[in-house]
Amino acid sequence: MYRKIIPLSIVAVAVLSANEIELPKISVESTVVTEVSQNAQLSADLAQALSSSVPSIDMNRRSGIANDIYIRGQKRDNISVEVDGTKVCGACVNRMDPPVSHILASQIDEIEVIEGPYDVENFGTMSGGLKIKTKKPTKEPHMEVTFGLGSWGYKKIGATISGGTETVRALISASHESSGQYKDGDGNTLAEQIDNYAALYPANAQLQKTKFQPQYHDIDAYTKKSIMTKLFVKTLEDQELRLSYTGNRSDDVLYANSKMDAAYDDSNIYSIEYNIDNLSNSYENFNIQYYYSDVDHPMDTKFRMSGLPSYNTNHLKTSMQGVKLKNSFDIDSYKLLVGIDGSKRTWEGEKYSTNATTGVINPASIQTSLTHTQTDNKALFATLEKKFGALNLKAGARFDTTDITPDDATKAENNYNAMSANIIATYSLDEQNSVFVGFGSAARVPDARELYPVVDNITGNDELKQTKNREIDLGYEASYDNFTFKAKTFYSILEDYIYLKKTGATTYAFENIDATVYGAELSGSYFLSDNMTIDAGASYKRGKKASTPTQSDRDLADIAPLRGSVAFNYEYMNDSKVTLEMQASERWDTIDSDNGEQELSGWSIYNAKIKHAINKHADITIGVNNLFDATYVQSNSYVDLILLNSAGSTMLLNEPGRYFYTNLTFKF
Repeated sequence: MYRKIIPLSIVAVAVLSANEIELPKISVESTVVTEVSQNAQLSADLAQALSSSVPSIDMNRRSGIANDIYIRGQKRDNISVEVDGTKVCGACVNRMDPPVSHILASQIDEIEVIEGPYDVENFGTMSGGLKIKTKKPTKEPHMEVTFGLGSWGYKKIGATISGGTETVRALISASHESSGQYKDGDGNTLAEQIDNYAALYPANAQLQKTKFQPQYHDIDAYTKKSIMTKLFVKTLEDQELRLSYTGNRSDDVLYANSKMDAAYDDSNIYSIEYNIDNLSNSYENFNIQYYYSDVDHPMDTKFRMSGLPSYNTNHLKTSMQGVKLKNSFDIDSYKLLVGIDGSKRTWEGEKYSTNATTGVINPASIQTSLTHTQTDNKALFATLEKKFGALNLKAGARFDTTDITPDDATKAENNYNAMSANIIATYSLDEQNSVFVGFGSAARVPDARELYPVVDNITGNDELKQTKNREIDLGYEASYDNFTFKAKTFYSILEDYIYLKKTGATTYAFENIDATVYGAELSGSYFLSDNMTIDAGASYKRGKKASTPTQSDRDLADIAPLRGSVAFNYEYMNDSKVTLEMQASERWDTIDSDNGEQELSGWSIYNAKIKHAINKHADITIGVNNLFDATYVQSNSYVDLILLNSAGSTMLLNEPGRYFYTNLTFKF
């Protein structure tokens, strides 16, 4: 049934819904996403909002919150995440705290999704990335308060206050949310999904110990608190000092198909920025920024049966700080940007056991789990843009030098140099139609987890080479009064791709391989009338290993199948809208079976939402996701994540079942 429904539904309309986020602008190298906070109705989880709205993005379900993203099948260090110019990293080696989890959807003003190696301003944008811009303080007084309720005990309260004068503007935004364990389409909570999996292997004593202890069986899935503050000070005409801080505190986050849960996840993001506009007729902008971010993330077995009489903790920490200087010029219609970039990241971990009764750590159990490692990067970058009639050309280049130094004298230091470059050409055929082509090359260095892990069953490789991506993108865009349409296709050649493979039944090792990834994305809208539209989107991709010296399966992991969605929108009154949506996926049967991936069934779910403006000061949203309570899985089980497994199988985590939610927002 899925093979009939999904292709017909996608082809009949074209490409992806704006259920959570509106997409007003798309370019060859990026997709610009706006009105994020206004449409963040489900939770603070940015991964869920983006994967529901951007064809090139898939979500990796890790928990009820703090989920991860793939851009065109690429994740971890192959993509970059920056928040207001600050590069953000996670601390957990098992991706319990991906970078996108450290910013709330409700705090965001706009996101640029980089698709491909087309960003020379940031370290490590090899195959894509996110440039997140949060809300700015306003001069006019403004206040917004939001209350949210949902199935399974979900509760949220958030508030944003902004205002100021010609000289000083300030903003403060805070939120608190929590939720019980979601239930899948079969009515099973997170704890019950573990119970059901463990019941399949009753003789596996270690697996039985991963179940929750009776007193923790029905505890909440997470609690998340966040605050963001900003202060913008006009120092002189066209000059501004910008200060910002974002803090996140997540507690007791449950990870059902992992061996551990997050005791807490605390992050801080600081930024000091000085901006000068209009220095001269040709010198448009000077901007210098210092940023610092850190994450403190202990994960433990306290809630599991294995936590008696003592529970184990793996405590990881990371920090990232840097300085970036950018200069923008407009010289004889040439737009030139030149800059320098420097950053330092530290990453470390230790593990230990704690007496479950007394709460006292056993000193003899303390040992290193991730060698303290410092990564220093220095770079020069530049972009140049010029329009020649109907032809627009934009080129960029970046040179990086990176030093990676472990504290462990037995581990090798690593030094890397890389030149990244790209060129993008857009040609307007007429006022409604344009074509574009992009060529890009970028690299990313290995991280401490890949080079120096201190884990019994994972072998690091301190001789890893940096990965290089060489890519071509082609596309066509049409914009008429009653419809818009965009088609993009890409072909990516990955040299020395860093890949984790199985070397035994329970052992793994990192190696460099060569691979290719290719695919296409479609997006469009059809305006049935002034107040009715159909939005649709789809994404298709394939990944292949160019060589497999020790394994036979040549399919690359993490490459999701054909997926898409179609939505019907009806607008009425002022700022009120009804949305009906279908999201669907083909069967995931092109997998890396040598490295733990499993075939997944195709699926389709249906969502409905009404956002009603009560008046200019208040609106209410009522919605339901997965209307027919389907049981389905969208995240696979590549060994790059440490998940529960037994007898050669790995536990798959079902998505949430039918979910009702409502939000009430007051604006002053």
